[in-house]
Amino acid sequence: MILATAILLSGIGYSAYQNSLLTDEIVSIKKEFADKKIELESLISDLQKDLETTKIERDGWEERYNTEVSKIAFLAAQVESIKGTVGILEKIKQTDTELLKKYSKVYFLNENYVPSGLVAIDAQYIFNPKKKLQMHSGVSEHLKNLLDASRTEGINLSIISAFRSFYEQAGVKSAYSVTYGAGSSNQFSADQGYSEHQLGTTVDFTSINGEQFAGFDKLPAYEWLKNNAYKYGFILSYPKGNSYYIYEPWHWRFVGKQLASDLYAQGKNFYDMDQREIDTYIQYFFDK
Repeated sequence: MILATAILLSGIGYSAYQNSLLTDEIVSIKKEFADKKIELESLISDLQKDLETTKIERDGWEERYNTEVSKIAFLAAQVESIKGTVGILEKIKQTDTELLKKYSKVYFLNENYVPSGLVAIDAQYIFNPKKKLQMHSGVSEHLKNLLDASRTEGINLSIISAFRSFYEQAGVKSAYSVTYGAGSSNQFSADQGYSEHQLGTTVDFTSINGEQFAGFDKLPAYEWLKNNAYKYGFILSYPKGNSYYIYEPWHWRFVGKQLASDLYAQGKNFYDMDQREIDTYIQYFFDK
């Protein structure tokens, strides 16, 4: 009995000892857990701070990046603008400004003026194929396109006169003065140096049958020119009521598609425009 009691007490003591050990271990684990929790919370806090810093830095970099992209886009636009301006200036530099001046008693071309790059007009477009006529090389294609378009629509236009030099114009004026008298010839023929023909951009049209100039405005050919010539850059220099010469429905001058189209759309005549406004069109003169 005493032995059993001793064994029981011994077991109870061992159990209490084990419980004590477990309690101490639990306390130790709890403390370690608490320490780890504090450590993790501190780490999380540090990571959050780092993340915020990274976000701020990222946003800063993104803002700087976007700023640089905007700068590059702006500079690219500036470069394109400069290139465009240089291109325009180059076109103006390469285009003879005389080609848009008001001649016919306003501006004067001296005896040495000859347009650059004169080319022969194809004989098929000339009323008298044996006659050699020339045109400014930059205008010849526009003239050809006009003539081809008219013939496609059944309008048989032919050219009776084109480029005339200073001295050729003097000869024409002299012949008219002999035939009609100096006073009368001044109404329909320019003095040398004042003729648009010296520019090499002006032609006198007739029909393929060679009707006289006086009746040209009664022909379908004139009606077609009136409604279509501007598409190819040509304008009627001397319409009815102009203050320079008599009405010349056969006399058409190339001024470039842009100016011709604007004159047509606005119902204006070339010689009614201010020369300063006309000069702004020089950059478009040879545009296709």
